[in-house]
Amino acid sequence: MVLSWGHCRAVLIGAWMCALMLQGFGVAQASTEALDLDIVKSSSLMQKDYVVRAAPVEELAREEPELPDLDQFTLAQVEKKIDRKTRGRVGYRRLVEILELSEFTGGDNRLVQWAVRQGRNPVAIVIERGYLTPRDLLKALPPRHFEEVEAGVYLLRLPLFIAQGATLHIDDKTRDFRMSEESGAFLVNDGKLFITNSALTAWREGDKGPATFVDGKKYRPFLLAWGGTETYIAHSTVSSLGYAASKSYGISISQYSPGMVDRMDRPSPKAWLIDSEFVDNWYGFYCYEADDLVIARNTYRDNIVYGIDPHDRSHRLIIAENEVFGTRKKHGIIVSREVNDSWIFRNRSHKNGLSGVVLDRSSVNNVVAHNTAFDNASDGFTIYESPDNLLWNNHAVGNHRHGIRVRNSVRVKLYQNRSIGNGSSGIYGHIKDLRGTDRDLRLDPFEQTVSLVVVGGQLTHNHSGPVAIDSPLSLELYDVDLLAPTKSADPTAPACRHRAGGRRRSRELRKRTWSSHPTSSCFCSCRYSWRPIT
Repeated sequence: MVLSWGHCRAVLIGAWMCALMLQGFGVAQASTEALDLDIVKSSSLMQKDYVVRAAPVEELAREEPELPDLDQFTLAQVEKKIDRKTRGRVGYRRLVEILELSEFTGGDNRLVQWAVRQGRNPVAIVIERGYLTPRDLLKALPPRHFEEVEAGVYLLRLPLFIAQGATLHIDDKTRDFRMSEESGAFLVNDGKLFITNSALTAWREGDKGPATFVDGKKYRPFLLAWGGTETYIAHSTVSSLGYAASKSYGISISQYSPGMVDRMDRPSPKAWLIDSEFVDNWYGFYCYEADDLVIARNTYRDNIVYGIDPHDRSHRLIIAENEVFGTRKKHGIIVSREVNDSWIFRNRSHKNGLSGVVLDRSSVNNVVAHNTAFDNASDGFTIYESPDNLLWNNHAVGNHRHGIRVRNSVRVKLYQNRSIGNGSSGIYGHIKDLRGTDRDLRLDPFEQTVSLVVVGGQLTHNHSGPVAIDSPLSLELYDVDLLAPTKSADPTAPACRHRAGGRRRSRELRKRTWSSHPTSSCFCSCRYSWRPIT
């Protein structure tokens, strides 16, 4: 293990941290003499030797990452993309005749639910070509299938399919575009879809209100955009969509499934979701093999499983300036399974069922910058089996577990991050054997290794200490502000107790090879700067 303190401000772990270091690094009993050696003998638990040495500081220097300009993603730019020249045409087709809907009519006997709801061989409304608005649909369809229930409020009672070459624009003259839960309505885009200054709502006619979440198995209308499509949602609200069935998660932007993708031969889908609100959806957002998507300046509130969930082999995504909170089951923001080369920046993720922001399953070369994750039920930021990622100037505050957790991931770079007041460690790195779990190791291989570079930032007030690392390949620390909690630290105790505790610890440390310099009293612990004795 290489612990880089570089120059004279290197940060290493002191006696309070020795317990964590020596335990986490496998050094159960380390004497003063052992710490003076270049080789630190490990316990029988790990059977490893670690080298503690100074490393060149110059190698740690790096420029602040350049982030995409969000000014180009606006409602005005969305409006410019709408082609209104060609008048649209509407018709009906049987669901089983629409190849693009085979996901819902093939396996698992899914066709039955639409047959039962329609009482016949089920059909879908098809926008076959050209440009249409809900007012155009109203003129072309009978009220039992599409009805204006009040001024500017429309109710869809059949599946609606936008074919290649067709455009549906739910515009500002539509106060709400509702899809009936009881009738099995849904919206699938295989052309272009625009939702601007409007609303899209799954509707429960029996309750005369939104189809709010009851159970993951209960059908709720959904929105899906396939490969080769364009979807733009701007200044709008999307609520109560989706349930636990394939491609029916709520708002999904997805390439065709493996059994269809070669046959359809479509490029990756494109989408902008900007300046909008997503509420009570099974997934607030989901994508699969989608490139260059923009998810910016939205609010994701009270969604069920995930707030934002880009998935499998999606690249160059921009996830920026979103507020994500109240996710009931899992994470606020997660990218999983080879979601690479993306930017996650200036988001606020809080009060979610698990972590605030997660990089998972071989998602690499991502920049996570200037985000704030607080009061999440698990970690602020979590990295699972995802090497070569950069976390820059993020804030993890008051999360119930770790501020930043890194598992089975190497070359993770943590620059200028602040991890404050979390329930366990400020930064926690560890390994885990995933064999025997429900993970498909063919799809999601892993290496049981971890290595970190931590430069700058602040690790303070964390309940279990600033840093804990389990069996790392290497750990490099430079210029990190550490705050050492005392055993007696009590958030409700007066500051004088903290100062006294800090002084006692300072005297204890001087018996070892490290010197400590208490600089101030703090909310629940005392602050030190750690330097090697020269």
